[in-house]
Amino acid sequence: MNKIFLLIFLLISSSVFAQGLPNYMTPDEQKIYKSYVPPSSQTDDFNPPPTRVRTMAEWEEFQSVMITWTSYTSILAQIVRYVQQECKVIIVCTDSNSVKTQLTSYGVPLVNLSYMHKPYNSIWCRDYGPWCVYTNDVDTMRIIDWVYNRPRPADDTLPAPIARFFNVPLHQMTNSPNNITATGGNFMVDGNNTGFSSKLILNENPGKTEAEIDTMMNRYMGLKRYAFMDVLPYDGIHHIDMHMKLLDEETLMVGQYPTGVADGPQIELNLQYILNNYLTCYGKPYKVVRIPMPPSAGGQYPPNSSYFTYTNSLIVNKTVIVPIYGFSQDTTALRIYRDAMPGYKVYGIDCNAIIPSSGAVHCITKEIGVYQPLFISHSGIRNTNNTTSSYEVKAFIKHKSGIASAKVYWSTDTSLGYNQLTMTQAADTFRAYIPAQPLNTRVYYYISANSVSGKTMTKPITAPTGHYKFLVTNATGISGEPGGVYSYSLSQNYPNPFNPTTTINFSLGKTGRTTIKVYDVLGREVAVILDAVSEAGSHAVYFDASSLSGGVYFYTLISGDYSVTKRMILIK
Repeated sequence: MNKIFLLIFLLISSSVFAQGLPNYMTPDEQKIYKSYVPPSSQTDDFNPPPTRVRTMAEWEEFQSVMITWTSYTSILAQIVRYVQQECKVIIVCTDSNSVKTQLTSYGVPLVNLSYMHKPYNSIWCRDYGPWCVYTNDVDTMRIIDWVYNRPRPADDTLPAPIARFFNVPLHQMTNSPNNITATGGNFMVDGNNTGFSSKLILNENPGKTEAEIDTMMNRYMGLKRYAFMDVLPYDGIHHIDMHMKLLDEETLMVGQYPTGVADGPQIELNLQYILNNYLTCYGKPYKVVRIPMPPSAGGQYPPNSSYFTYTNSLIVNKTVIVPIYGFSQDTTALRIYRDAMPGYKVYGIDCNAIIPSSGAVHCITKEIGVYQPLFISHSGIRNTNNTTSSYEVKAFIKHKSGIASAKVYWSTDTSLGYNQLTMTQAADTFRAYIPAQPLNTRVYYYISANSVSGKTMTKPITAPTGHYKFLVTNATGISGEPGGVYSYSLSQNYPNPFNPTTTINFSLGKTGRTTIKVYDVLGREVAVILDAVSEAGSHAVYFDASSLSGGVYFYTLISGDYSVTKRMILIK
C-alpha cells in the first residue's frame, strides 16, 4: 500500500516541480500524509552513537554547505557566490552541467563546488538535511537523520548519501521505538548540549512523551537540555528559525512585531518563558538582540501577508547571509547583524520570490562541520566594577590531537595592537588573567589556540577583527544622571521625527528586568517595546509605529530604580 501512495505522490508532485514545492505541506500532500509511511532501509544503522556526542552549532567551523538545486535558482546562485568564499558548496542536483550553465549566467565562479547527482523533491534541505555530531566533543564526526515531516521520500533519504559522500557514520532516528519526526528549521542548538524547538516536535510525535523525546535526543544528539516553546498562531510551519536565531552560545536574536500585531504577543511570551526558565550553558542570563519582523510592501502583517523575516539567515564561518526584501527595514536589519556580530561579513539576498513559500536563506541551506574541529567554548566577560583584581578568561578547549598552546590577546585600544597572555591548562580547561583596569576602561580580547596537529582556531572565529569586549564601570549606587558609557541612560530616538520606524538606544548599569513603554499625550500606554531581563551594557531596540496615528508620543525606560522619559514625534 505504501508503494501505491508513493507512486501517487510522485505523479502529483511532478506537476509542481516547475514552481517548486513550498516549505508547507500542499493540500495534495496533506491527503497523502494520512497514509504515508516514510522510506527506510534494512541496512541503515538505527542505533545511537556508541559514546556521548555533541551537536555542532552554526557558528562553528564548516567544511561545506549543502543546497539542493531546483527552484529559486537566482537565490541559490547568490548563496553559492557568498558561501564559496568560506567553504565548499555541495550542490544536490540531477544535471551538474545545467547547474554550471546557470551559475555562469548569474556571474558566479565555478570554484569550490561539488555536485551530488541524487533524486530530490524540494529545495528545503534545512528541514530534511543531516545533523553533524561529534563523539567525545571533537573526535569522530557522525551524521544524525530524523524522519522528515513531509511526504517527500527523495528528500527524506538524502542524509544517507550525504554521509557516504563525507565517509562518516550515519545514525538514523527513523525506526521504532527511536523514531523522531522533526524538521531542521525547528531546531536550534548552542554547541554545548542545549536545544530549542517549538512544540511542533511534540505535536508531530503524539505517541511519545516529552521525557521520551528528551531521552532520545540525549542519546543520539547529546542534548542535556531541550526547551520547547508554544507554536505561533500565524506561522503555518511553526519553525522557530522564522522568528528566532542563536547568534552564539549566549545571544538570542528575536524577531519583533509592533505591539499586539500578528505573532508578536506569542513571540514575547515564548521569550519570557526562556528568560525566566533557562540560563545560558554558562549559567548567565541570555543576551537578547531584537530585530524587526517587517510588514509587506503594502504594510500588511501575517496572516494577511507572507511571513517576512530577517532571522532566517545563515552563519557560515566568517560570513552571515541575511534575507532582505527591498524594504526600508533592510538597512536596519543588516546594521543589527553587524553590530551584534562584529568582524563578520554580512550580505543581504533578496528573498521576495521565495518567502511566499514560507522560507528564506536558512531554510534552503544545511551546514557540514569539519572532520576534526578545534573546539573553544568560552563565556564572554561581562561588564564589571572590579578595578583591583585581574579578570579571569576561562575556556574549554579541545582537539582530537590535543592542545599545544592557547593564548589570550587583549587590548584597551585595538588601534595600538594586542597584548598577549599564555593560558594555563588543567585537563581541557584553560585560564589566563587580564590585568585589572581603571573605571570606564573598555577591554577587548580574544582567544587563540593551536592543536598538536598544527590547527589554529580563534574565539570568536572572526578575531582579531571580531572580539569580546567588556567595560569596567561603577554599576552600583547610581543616583541622578549617571556617567560612563555603560551607566544608565536613554538616548533620543533616531530618526526623530519618524515615519513609521525608529531606533532607540539605551544603556544599563546593571543586569535586570527592563521595560520600554510608549504613551500618548493623554498618558495612555500604546506600546510595549521591551519587557525582558537585559544585561548591563549598550542596547538598541527597534520601534515600528505603523499601527499608531501621527502625533507626539513619550517613551519611558524603567530598569531597577532607574526611570527616564523622552519625547518623540510620529509623522503620518
